[in-house]
Amino acid sequence: MAMNVGTSSGDEDGDVMMDINTTPLIDVMLVLLIMFIITIPIQTHAVKMNMPVPNNAASPPLPPEIIRIDVDFDGTIGWNGEIIEAGDRAAIEARLAAVAAQADQPEVHLRPNKLVTYKHVAMIMATAQRLGVTKIGIVGNEQFL
Repeated sequence: MAMNVGTSSGDEDGDVMMDINTTPLIDVMLVLLIMFIITIPIQTHAVKMNMPVPNNAASPPLPPEIIRIDVDFDGTIGWNGEIIEAGDRAAIEARLAAVAAQADQPEVHLRPNKLVTYKHVAMIMATAQRLGVTKIGIVGNEQFL
């Protein structure tokens, strides 16, 4: 609200001028109007997309087969939960050869115990490499941190 401050020449009755200065309000309304005019075409703009047609013949790929080899602290080897003695290298070689002979090799997860000596783990890894097993990895490394 604006009021007339100052002395008038001869008018001392103290009337307050009650007019609102509308110039700033008109400026704000014009800015808002311009913003709405600019943004309305962007909001109504649509992009046409060609979505692929679903094909019922293609099935999702099967998860890979996983073979878990556990090496216990005393060198005892477990093949998917089945116990193989540490000295039975021929049994490990036969099973790894069967894995290497498959066209689509399963993943081999080698999980050594924290207390096992390195020679048992190295024997399995060297045998797997020599026979041609390509998908082998050591899992459970968080126990060594």
